[in-house]
Formats: sequence, structure tokens, C-alpha cells
Amino acid sequence: MIELLQAAFLGLVQGLTEFLPISSSGHLLLLRKLLDWELLAGEHLNKVFDVALHAGTFLALVVYFRSDLLRLLRAFGTSLRHGIAGLPDRRLAWLIVIGTIPAALAGVLGEKVIEDNLGAPALIAGQLVLFALILWAADAWGKRARPLANARVADGILVGVAQALALSPGVSRSGVTISVGLFLGLTREAAARFSFLLSLPIVGGTALYSLLRLLQHPETVPPGSPGLFAVGLLAAAVSGYLAIRWLLRYLQSRSLLPFVIYRIALGAALLAYVGAGR
Repeated sequence: MIELLQAAFLGLVQGLTEFLPISSSGHLLLLRKLLDWELLAGEHLNKVFDVALHAGTFLALVVYFRSDLLRLLRAFGTSLRHGIAGLPDRRLAWLIVIGTIPAALAGVLGEKVIEDNLGAPALIAGQLVLFALILWAADAWGKRARPLANARVADGILVGVAQALALSPGVSRSGVTISVGLFLGLTREAAARFSFLLSLPIVGGTALYSLLRLLQHPETVPPGSPGLFAVGLLAAAVSGYLAIRWLLRYLQSRSLLPFVIYRIALGAALLAYVGAGR
């Protein structure tokens, strides 16, 4: 029962922090260092459990954006025959394709480097603070004038490059992509919606890639763990869905300042923890 509650808690954290601009990988790495839980202790079990968490957040994206996803898939198919001119959905579908390439390449080519060198608590703390300041600057100085229908090819490229940076724990995929979208003049809601739509291929690809690796060695799944994974997946899916819905509504009329303050406070607390030699 205790392990099921732990799995639910970790799924809740994954779902919320994946879509709020506060870094899911940073939070989960910190929890692994601070909590003495079996789910967080074993490296292999951790990686297997991550498959369930990513599948949960992907499910949240698919359910929330199901109508957008179907519309964009149809638009993409139409664009192959008739080009992208004429309908914003065709252009947006291709912007998502273009924006996915940098992060996909970075994930495939830099996976080992990221795992081995970018998990230090001090580095995570520094990036929480640095990218909080970037988020604050984007929110304060961005023109916030363009809807998503007016997104351009340059937007897809630049936001896609920003998404590649989010592979480093502490950066936050949603945080850095929303920041770049705001700097490019998108409204807060448009920047967040573009960020979430752009994350669909990456989050889904990550879950699929991890699952395929797991299926190659099914004997390595610890006995009794499927139930834990199911609970983690469900918690991540529900909390992720609620986080997406809440943030898109929140950004229609409010600023990103609370997330900036939270990131700076968390980064400062982590730096103090590291400085105390814990």
C-alpha cells in the first residue's frame, strides 16, 4: 500500500511539473536525492517507472488536444497534396514537425551526456533560477500580440531549438518554449498552446522509445511492479490533464510571475541544501 501511494505521488508530481513551467525532470531528480524510496533508489527500476510516467503525460496531451490533433493530422495530410498555403492548420502542422527535429536529434545524440553530466543538484538549482529570470523577462517584455494562427516558420525553428535545451534537468520544456514564444510576440495562451502541441511528438516518442527498449528485456521488470506503473501512469495522466486545462485558462488573463517566484525559491533552497553539505 505504501508503494502504491508513492507511485501515485510521483505520478502526480510528473503530471503537474511536466506542463507547468517549473521542470519535471528537475523535480524528479531532486526527489530521488531527497527521498529514500525504493521506487527512486534503483536505477533500472527508476528508468522502467519513467516509462509509465511519460506514457501518462502523453495520454494527458492526447486526451486534452484530441480534436486539435485530429484536425492537424488531417491538415498535414492535405498539405502533402496541396501545400501549406491557405489554411493556418497546415502551417501549424508543419511548424510542429519542424520544431520537433532539434529536440529529437538532441535526445538521440546527447542522451548519455545528459544522463551522466547534467544531474548535479547545484546545476539543477542554477538552471531553475536562470530560466526563471528568462521566463520573467519574456513575460515582461514580450509584445503578446500574435495568436497561434499567425505563427511563422521562424517560430517553429526557434521554439524547437528551445525545446532541445529542455532536455537538461531544471530548464523545463514548457517554461523555455513558452519563454521563446513570448519573446517572438505570441500571446501567453498561444505560446503555452504551441508549447503543449509541440511536446506531443517528443513526449510520445520518449515513451515509445523507452517502451521498446523495455520490451527487448521484459525479464528485467521487477516482480509486482506493473501495478505500481499503472498507478503512476494514471496519476500522471489525470494531474497532467488538469495542469494543461488550468494553465491555458490561467494565462488568458494572468502573468507567469508566480512560476518565476516558485522557481527562484526552489533553486535558492536547493543551493542552500547543497551548500550545507547534505
